[in-house]
Amino acid sequence: MSSTFKLTGFADEAGRDLDTQIRAIKEIGWSAISSRMVDGVNLHELPQEKFDEVADRLDAEGIHVPEFGSLIANWGKKISSDFDITLAEIDRAIPRMKRLGTKLIRVMSYAQEPWGEDQQEQERFRRLREIVKRFDDAGLTAIHENCMNWGGFSAEHTLRLVGEIPGLKLVFDTGNPLFQRDRSKAEPYPWQDPWEFWTKVREHVVHIHIKDCISPPADGVEPVYTMPGEGDAKIPEILADAKSRGYDGWVAIEPHVATVFHVKDQSQVDWQQCFDSYVDYGKRMEKIIAGL
Repeated sequence: MSSTFKLTGFADEAGRDLDTQIRAIKEIGWSAISSRMVDGVNLHELPQEKFDEVADRLDAEGIHVPEFGSLIANWGKKISSDFDITLAEIDRAIPRMKRLGTKLIRVMSYAQEPWGEDQQEQERFRRLREIVKRFDDAGLTAIHENCMNWGGFSAEHTLRLVGEIPGLKLVFDTGNPLFQRDRSKAEPYPWQDPWEFWTKVREHVVHIHIKDCISPPADGVEPVYTMPGEGDAKIPEILADAKSRGYDGWVAIEPHVATVFHVKDQSQVDWQQCFDSYVDYGKRMEKIIAGL
């Protein structure tokens, strides 16, 4: 593995239970997990006793958690939602991050309202200032992801967040631009370009998520997710550019290949396929990085 990049991944895409997640990471040859869900429950929502078991097990296995994939202000929460829900999530997340030795927590900027409707921008900025400050006061860093949230409307929207929220850093997801319209451009709003998005925001990026896909044929249609380097996410180009600029942060895989992670009926998921494809994905990422 290149010394420039440290590899991790959302192992809940390999399996719901912690044992399977650890097994997948170790089969690739890694010692880090980007933690999000255990048994289908986000880490900051687990009962305390269960969280303690998870933390102890990770310690025993020598697994580091460089990133906490929280639900804070994510695409599933409207800006009109009760802010006390967010504050409670922060209060639960901070001590758990400290217990795990995790410095980065993924946040978003609340769900997008239909384009053309009131996005309540100032309220988003107000809430994010408070979110970032609370983590900063605890010695932790909130990183915003370009997902299906306000900041994901375009690179310009993300940059406006950076300008409005002191201390906000970014996690850049290579695949997310490919299924979002670029609202900074004229109608009919083309799909975003990952390379263009990256070059505009890269100086604020401290973490990278890897997924690859092909833009869908129309709005409302799921993109086709691919192995890394086989879609249109410009993964080799973006990582090569990051390396040339001295990027020394983590790179986390979030494949979505075997199944869409957010599918509601988890009983329909072929978890063996998820496990096998996840391990394959990780090993292919190592080859990409070795070739940079």
